[in-house]
Parts: sequence; structure tokens; C-alpha cells
Amino acid sequence: MTIKQFEYKPLAHFSYAIVSDGEMAVIDPERNPEQYYAFAKANNAKIVAVIETHPHADFVSSHLEIYNHTNATIYNSEKLGADYPHHSFDSGDQIQLGAITLKALNTPGHSPDSITIIATDGKDTALFTGDTLFIGDVGRPDLREKAGNMRAKREELAEMMYESITTKFTDLPDDALVYPAHGAGSLCGKNLSDAASSTLGNERNDNWAFKKQSKEAFMETILDGQPFIPHYFGFDVDTNKTGAAHLKSSIDLIPFTENTTAEGLIIDMRDEVTFKKGHLKGSINIQAVSETSKFETWLGSIVKPEDQFTLVIDHKENKEALLHRIAKIGYEKQLKQVITLLDQEMKRTAKLDLEDFKNNPDNYTIVDIRNQSEINNGKFFENALEHPLNELRETANQIPTNKPIVVHCAGGYRSAAGSSIVQNVLKDALVYDLSEAVSQFQ
Repeated sequence: MTIKQFEYKPLAHFSYAIVSDGEMAVIDPERNPEQYYAFAKANNAKIVAVIETHPHADFVSSHLEIYNHTNATIYNSEKLGADYPHHSFDSGDQIQLGAITLKALNTPGHSPDSITIIATDGKDTALFTGDTLFIGDVGRPDLREKAGNMRAKREELAEMMYESITTKFTDLPDDALVYPAHGAGSLCGKNLSDAASSTLGNERNDNWAFKKQSKEAFMETILDGQPFIPHYFGFDVDTNKTGAAHLKSSIDLIPFTENTTAEGLIIDMRDEVTFKKGHLKGSINIQAVSETSKFETWLGSIVKPEDQFTLVIDHKENKEALLHRIAKIGYEKQLKQVITLLDQEMKRTAKLDLEDFKNNPDNYTIVDIRNQSEINNGKFFENALEHPLNELRETANQIPTNKPIVVHCAGGYRSAAGSSIVQNVLKDALVYDLSEAVSQFQ
């Protein structure tokens, strides 16, 4: 069988195309469907099926757009409660794709409606495991308490995941290829491998979840130390259950103005050096200057789905790419406008005297904005106040202002956003960004 893995690195997302005898299925597609159309054309194949392993929390899928464009059938578990045209695909159901047989296997745990897709072609077997089985880990079971209309308690889902891992894969061969929906860097698990695929045999040997252990021990491990849940996760679950709007039509509606100003919630994607030299009052600096930066994750962690915002970009030529990135998590609907800036009436960010900070740290209020799981593993500064970035807009007003404030993360990327948030909330405070200099204190 022909399998193509597509990767979107900022969200550590894998999607797939399977081709056989001129027919193609797409599994867990990302928001922009053009790459799947191009792959189908290159392989002289017709897209006949789109399969969703579950309603994803961390990205918006293009399943409905592909359906509208190609008339391909959408398949997903009936437990999902989808509001778009679809066929149920649960244990016992199968699809014939040329010479390949695709079977569904209900594997709840990450979500109540998760499925694994078993593809067989002669003696070859491939498993598309969605967010159930990752390389080196399994999907977190705590998202449906806060994500989506269909709620489930984390303990119930953890128990479901134990049953899925210990019973659902038993009869499948060791040489079955394992293709997950995410890799390292995803917030859908906590210890994902850098590998993009594996075999079931390797996972049985190396993945902690397959080790012989009691249900209680399994549940304790999977529930402990999971990453934070970004604001946008529940919004994306509900969007995916309904089906997202056509991508190009959505982003084409967003106004763009050059050399202007704005008020309200402003997200500035420029690099931190440029931002600190001059930005609009109240701006939050979420950098998107590299193709692999975690712009989408932090946009959806800092900005809530109900927030309306303006996006400041560096150059007109980058507008389209930035709109596509925002649409990856479905936030184009609340984006009021995209602008470039006039070089006037700009706010500057104060520069920290690093030597004075090193010699007199007690003269500063130090704010640690790393994730709580990182903080739990050890602080860089003993007296630092804990304000994880995903909560900072709500908690920054609790930071004392009797001393200059120094904001730090682990490497410098997040502290650019964090220091700008603190400055926005504590308007009269003196706020510094430790930035990459944090490496000198680790």
C-alpha cells in the first residue's frame, strides 16, 4: 500500500493519505486541504474517503471542505455525534479502498469517540492510531472535562485507555506499522517520541503503557503531570464536530491595512528585537518569525476563543502565511483585522541591566512563566513567583509592583509574550524580559 505522512511541525501534527488502485483516503487532515489534492493528482487517484479518528482539540480539520470539494465520504465513530454528513465507522465496520481493507477499532481513552484504523493489504498491516497510541506514549485523558460539549471525567477516560491498550491491540501483529496523529511537542500527550512512526512490536517493548501493571498504576501514571490545556482546545473540538468553514473564503474576509494603528487586544507577531524597539500600546508579542515556532499554540493559549483581536505583521508579503497559521486553530473568525504599523507613537520596552540583575537579584521581582510541570521540576530562581504563561493574562494583576519586574521562561521565546502581557496589565510597572539570557542562570 502507498502511505504518505504529512507533518505540520508547529502543532506536531501528522495527517495521512493512503492510495490503492486509483483511490485515496485522507486521515485526520489539517485545515488546508491543498496538499492532499496535490498528492491525489500526482498519484492519479480520486479522494473517496476522509476519516476522522476523533474530533481534534489542537487543530481544525478540513474534512468538511474536502467533502464539499470532492464528494468523498466522511467516516468517523458514531459516538462522536458529528453535525456534518458522515458514515459511522466503528468496530466491525470496514471500507474497501482498492486492494486495501480499512477496518475500524473503537479505542476510547483520549476521548470517548476515538478510533484506530487498521489498514491491511495482503500480509501488510498499518495502524492509524490518532491520539490513542503515540510513539512512546498514549493520548492524555483529561481534555474532555474542559473541551467540547461531550464531557467525560478524566478518571473514566483513563480507565478506558487502560482497557484499550490492554485489550484492543492484542490480536494485531508485531510488524504492524504505527502511525499516530502527533509527535513530540504536541500537548495531546506528555512524553511523545521524536519518531514519526514505529511498529506495534516496538511499542509493546518500549512504550510504558504496554508494560505489565495494574489498572491503578496505569491510571496514576497517565493522569500525573499532563501539560496545561490551552483555551482553544474546547473551541476546536466543537468546530471539528460541526465542520470548519471553507479556508480561503474565511481568510479572504479579513481586512488588511498598511501603516496604521489599532486599539484593543493586539497580537504582534514580529521578532522580539523589533517589537521592543517600537510597538502599539497594549500589544502582546507572540512571535511567528520561523516556520516551526509555536505561534498557534501560544495564540490559542493566551487569546480566548471569544476574544476579538488585531494582528500586527512585519511585511505585507507575510499576510497570507500568517492568516493560514491563525486558521490552523480556527481563530480567523475572531481576527478583526491585519495591519502593518506606522513608525510613530510607538511604545518601547526597557532593557534590563543584566549585570545589576546578576549582582542584585533581590532588588527585582522575578516572575517564572514556564508551564507548571516545568516549574515543578525545579526553579532557576528560588524566590521567583509562579505565573504560567497560559494563565498570565488572568493572574498578572497579582504581581507586586514595588520593585522592577523580570520575566523569564526556559529559553526566551515565551518571555517575550509574558513580559508584554505583564506590561499591558501593570501599565505603570517597570517590566523587563530576561529573554535568552536565562541560559546564564540554568
